Amino acid sequence: MKRFSFFSVLFSLAVAVLAAFVLWKVIDYYMFSPWTRDGRVRADVVQIAPDVSGWITDIRVVDNQMVKKGQVLFVIDQARYSLALREAIATQARRRATYDEARREDTRNRKLGELVAVETTQASQARTDEARAELDEAGVAVDTARLNLQRTTIVSPVDGYVNDRAPRLGEYATAGKAVLSVVDLHSFRVDGYFEETKLRHIHIGQVVDIDVMGEPALLRGHVVSIVAAIEDRDRTNSPSNLLPNVDPAFSWVRLAQRIPVRVALDEVPDDFRMIAGRTATVAIRGAEPRILGARVWGEKPAASAAVAASTGSAPSASGGHAASASEASPAAGATSASGADRASAGSGAMSSSNSTTAPTGATGTASANAPAPQAASSGASAHAAATAASQPRRTGPAGATQ
Repeated sequence: MKRFSFFSVLFSLAVAVLAAFVLWKVIDYYMFSPWTRDGRVRADVVQIAPDVSGWITDIRVVDNQMVKKGQVLFVIDQARYSLALREAIATQARRRATYDEARREDTRNRKLGELVAVETTQASQARTDEARAELDEAGVAVDTARLNLQRTTIVSPVDGYVNDRAPRLGEYATAGKAVLSVVDLHSFRVDGYFEETKLRHIHIGQVVDIDVMGEPALLRGHVVSIVAAIEDRDRTNSPSNLLPNVDPAFSWVRLAQRIPVRVALDEVPDDFRMIAGRTATVAIRGAEPRILGARVWGEKPAASAAVAASTGSAPSASGGHAASASEASPAAGATSASGADRASAGSGAMSSSNSTTAPTGATGTASANAPAPQAASSGASAHAAATAASQPRRTGPAGATQ
């Protein structure tokens, strides 16, 4: 009966430890690991607005069609702009004739010399310059009319996809007003909105796993940027005195802000359907923290780091380093030993820790006189190392550490 009770207690303790471990893993995953379900596939959307106004007479694309850069999307009525170009060319020809006549007259007056009054010569020169300026102005008008005629043919500025609302034949397009939009094929990316409590684990260049909803395969990417500012909803600028107007907060619970992190795509399956706006789960690979107290799990304590830094070049007399004392096997710590052996092991560990902080000349003597530890546990060794690191160093007359 007692044996059954003992195994029941042991089983209960094992279940409790397992439950605590699972609970800790769940809390760690949801509270500290840098991942988020709030991710979106994003892309640049180029709005296509004509530079000239007119009726749409020809449409070369349909809804959701893939287009190449420079491909014709639609054409605006060219009749009016063709007439404007002809008118500008005629005006240029008339002004060229005027300029030629003024130049011939000015040349004739200059050849006559003193037979022509100075005022007449100067007037002919002024008329020549004025005719030349009007001719240049007519040339600009021709170029403008030719440009407007070219702008009646609207082409795609990027490779991408036409949106689901292409223009219809006969619609009137107004200059500067968007008619359709094209999704840039080469601008797809993923924006992950991470809680501000997880930003300390996110760095530029980290590898990212992207799980798009409804897709069996993962996408690979890397962090390219973290946004520099987000909107402060609790603050506005007062128009009267230019002072900030901050709304009072009455809530006890303050929710963490969501910070956009941009992820560039590196590996995309061939059969993946890239659609801007899709939902994705974004996880930073290799940055899963294990929070325990105020440090990350697996990180060396400050005392051990100090001991390791001070003993990096001072090996012990047995051929190992001081770090080997703190990395003793748990099996050795679990081995039973007599009271005398444990006392000897403890004193040996302390002597080894003290000897490793000494200069090279004094280390050999101190290590040779110190008994070797036989069954020291890893916990006792780590405590000894931390104690040795925290104590002040005193140097004796011989230069050895005491």
